[in-house]
Amino acid sequence: MSTPQRLHIDWTRCDGRGVCAELLPDLIARDDWGYPLTRDHRDPVPSPAELPTAREAVRLCPRLALKLLPLA
Repeated sequence: MSTPQRLHIDWTRCDGRGVCAELLPDLIARDDWGYPLTRDHRDPVPSPAELPTAREAVRLCPRLALKLLPLA
């Protein structure tokens, strides 16, 4: 069983390309300029089923703006 993690967005790096929103539409939406929107402005917590896709989003982020961090 994997440890719960949260998907952190580094807003200083993000330039709104939308890869994360395309891969994780249940966790991340996009605003009018393409920047990610999360519920309650908090780091989303991928379900165990979403975790592989979240890892892929981290890997594919062109600005290295995503990280998976331990849920604290």
